[in-house]
Amino acid sequence: MRAHGLFLLMLAAMACEPGLAAPTDPDEPTDLAYQLIPSGDPNSPAGIVLQWTPPRSGLAVTYDVYSRSSTHDEFDLRATTTSPSFHDAGFPQLQYYIQALDADSENMGRSDIVEVDERNRLPAPHSLTSVTLNGGVELRWDQNAYDAAPLVFDLYRIYSTSVTATRACDQAAWSLEGTTVSDGFVSRNLPNGVTRCFAVSAISRDGHESLWSGVREDTPRFDARSIVLDASDVRRGSSGFVFMPGAAGAFGVVVSDTTPGTDVVLERRTDGALWFRAARAESRVTQYGLAPVSELTSIDRAPLVGYADAARVSAGYGYVFRVQYGDAVRYAAVRVVHVAADYVLFDFAFQNQGGSGELLRMPP
Repeated sequence: MRAHGLFLLMLAAMACEPGLAAPTDPDEPTDLAYQLIPSGDPNSPAGIVLQWTPPRSGLAVTYDVYSRSSTHDEFDLRATTTSPSFHDAGFPQLQYYIQALDADSENMGRSDIVEVDERNRLPAPHSLTSVTLNGGVELRWDQNAYDAAPLVFDLYRIYSTSVTATRACDQAAWSLEGTTVSDGFVSRNLPNGVTRCFAVSAISRDGHESLWSGVREDTPRFDARSIVLDASDVRRGSSGFVFMPGAAGAFGVVVSDTTPGTDVVLERRTDGALWFRAARAESRVTQYGLAPVSELTSIDRAPLVGYADAARVSAGYGYVFRVQYGDAVRYAAVRVVHVAADYVLFDFAFQNQGGSGELLRMPP
C-alpha cells in the first residue's frame, strides 16, 4: 500500500511538473483541425472541412458539431455526425468545437475550440507574366506569397476566362485551370489565335485563398519555338522529344518517353534537378560552353567532342545534341528559356544536312 501511494504521489508530481502535459481525457475528441475549401472568391470560401481524432475510450457513437460566427455569440448546434469529420458547406463560421456522445446519447467530452484564422491569408502573387506557346501559354509569377510565410504556403490556383467581343475579360466565365506548387504553370491544349485572360492566387495550408494577381492576357500562336517538355515522373506522355522524322513520324515533336525513336527525355534526379537524358545509343548531349547564351543563334557550331548520355538542365544555357539517323550524324541546338519544378521551356535549332556542325535556327 505504501509503495502504491508513493507511485500515485509521483504521478501527481509529474502532472504538476512545468512543461509536462497531463494526459487527455479518454472521452474527449482531440486534434480538431479545419481546412477551408477555396472557391475562387477570396472573401467567400466554398465551405470548411473539420476533422478530429475520436476519444481514446472508444465509446463515442456520434458527434455534435457546435459553431458560432462571433466570439460574442453563443455556440449553436450545427450538425450531428457519426464520422470524425464534417463538411460545412457555404461561408464558414468563426469557431467550432466537437461534443462526443455515447450509445445512450449522453455527453462524454468535448474538444478544444478551433478558430478560422484570417492571419493565415497570403498576399496576392505579384508580376504575372506569360510566354506564348503553340497551343498553350506558360505563366510565371513572383514567389512573394511563398516568401511571406513558407510554413503557411500550400499551393497556387490558376484561373482563366474567355475574352468578350469588346476584348474585356469575361467575368462570368472564370474557371480553374489547375494548381501547382511551382512559380510557373503551362496551360495546354488551347486553340491558337484565341485570346484568354489568366490570374493566379495563393492558398495557405488551412485553405485561405489570397487576392488574385493582376490579370494577364495571352493568345496562343502557331510557332516552332517555345517547346515545353515535362519531367518523366510527372507527365510521361510529354517528356520525350524527337528532332527529325523517324518512328515518331514528325519533325521536332514532343512524345512519350517510351516512343520508339525518341532522342531525348527530361528526367528528374533524386536531388530534384532536371536532366536531359539521351534516350537511345545514337543520341548524345553536351552543354555548350561554361556560361549562359543570350540567344539560340549564339550556338553557331556544334562541338566536336565532349558528348555524354546526360546533361543537367540550367536556365539560359545552351546544349548541343549529336544524333544519328541511319548512317548520317546530325546536330541540334537547344537553348533553355526557363526551368520550373517539373518542366522546362526551350527553343531549338536543327541542321538537317548530315555531318554538318553548322547550327541554323529551324524555320517557322
